[in-house]
Amino acid sequence: MPRWESDARGRLERAALDLFEAQGYDRTSVAQIARTAGLTERSFYRYFPDKREVLYAGDELEAHLVAGVENADPDLTPLDALLTALGTADAVYRPREFLLRRAAVIAASPALAERDLIKLADIADALAPALERRGVEPGRARFVIDLAIAISRRATSRWLVTPDASLAELVARAAAELREEVAPRAPEAAAPFA
Repeated sequence: MPRWESDARGRLERAALDLFEAQGYDRTSVAQIARTAGLTERSFYRYFPDKREVLYAGDELEAHLVAGVENADPDLTPLDALLTALGTADAVYRPREFLLRRAAVIAASPALAERDLIKLADIADALAPALERRGVEPGRARFVIDLAIAISRRATSRWLVTPDASLAELVARAAAELREEVAPRAPEAAAPFA
């Protein structure tokens, strides 16, 4: 086994995804992933703390979003600052094909679905202080993050299957849909419980 491991991380990610698709997450071992990638188990653990982490971008997305919020125009609302950052997340995303395949693997594995929720919560935890540094009250920051996550999920799921649309366009479209849903309606169109 050579000491120099060209694109070892990428090879491990691709090998893991191939194996998870072929035989399932639970039936795939770290040893199999490493062997398929042409590496050792020890090499695997240099890049990932455990098997679940091999499908995630690490801290790149979190750091990208926090920097985006911190560097956003100070005149933007908290939600618009966060949406602007989310609209550029494709700069750190893996290729669409990888993300589509990854989404299917995650959906088929309760352990990975749980890790996905934990990763999302970690990102929310990192974004809250960034919004607070912009003067947003902590409770409001969490509310804004929850709204942005809902918008992001809708936009990202569309982005994965709409190659001709940019993520920024789809974030803007999903945000407009949310705003339309919560906009005041004429009295005759109001919900009966309103």
